[in-house]
Amino acid sequence: MRKIVIAGNWKMFKTQVESAEFLSGFLPHLEETPSVREVILFPPFTNLSLLSKSLHGSRVNLGAQNVHWEENGAYTGEISAPMLTEIGVRYVIVGHSERRQLFGETDVSVNLRLKAAQKHGLTPILCVGETKQQRDAGETESIISAQLTEDLVDINQTNLIIAYEPIWAIGTGDTCKTKEANRVIGLIRSQLTNPLVPIQYGGSVNPNNIDEIMAEPEIDGALVGGASLKADSFARIVNYQ
Repeated sequence: MRKIVIAGNWKMFKTQVESAEFLSGFLPHLEETPSVREVILFPPFTNLSLLSKSLHGSRVNLGAQNVHWEENGAYTGEISAPMLTEIGVRYVIVGHSERRQLFGETDVSVNLRLKAAQKHGLTPILCVGETKQQRDAGETESIISAQLTEDLVDINQTNLIIAYEPIWAIGTGDTCKTKEANRVIGLIRSQLTNPLVPIQYGGSVNPNNIDEIMAEPEIDGALVGGASLKADSFARIVNYQ
């Protein structure tokens, strides 16, 4: 059986004080959460140590928003896998569209980051997805297939999560139709060697659409952006019906 993974990506939001306030409102809701659901928070790097301590013994796992492929070196602004695992990080987002589009990450660097994460026992969430222009041109399938082919070279699919995030739906409120998201995720699964890899949907997920999204058979969870910043909102998503 594939596991269900609900993850909150805080991006560049929340100070340490704000993170502590969030946890005080969010953690009590986890008593309602079925044990089969994996819950992960991805705060900014500056909050990782605080959340590692605050989440100890709770149902929530800790993730980082990126990882470099080297263990150390002259890479200003980067962070390595050993630095993350030392403070209890278990998951890492790799290849998010904002990293690809705004910071020039390529499928080559994504593949290197995936390898580094797995080498040190981190479970990566690999993000793939198409732009609005690519979708309108009928290139969704070919773009995602190419990303998977290049990103997953020599990657262990027993320690992997994939997130389908159509770029045109991220932060826009324009959620991909659930049937279409299910179709694309099915196509992604058909390209994998391990059928048990959890595949999430991400892109304007919110408390009002999570039930419909999770009713689709191919969708194994959600990678949530803006709606994960408020305790009650993310609690509703985590405890979808």
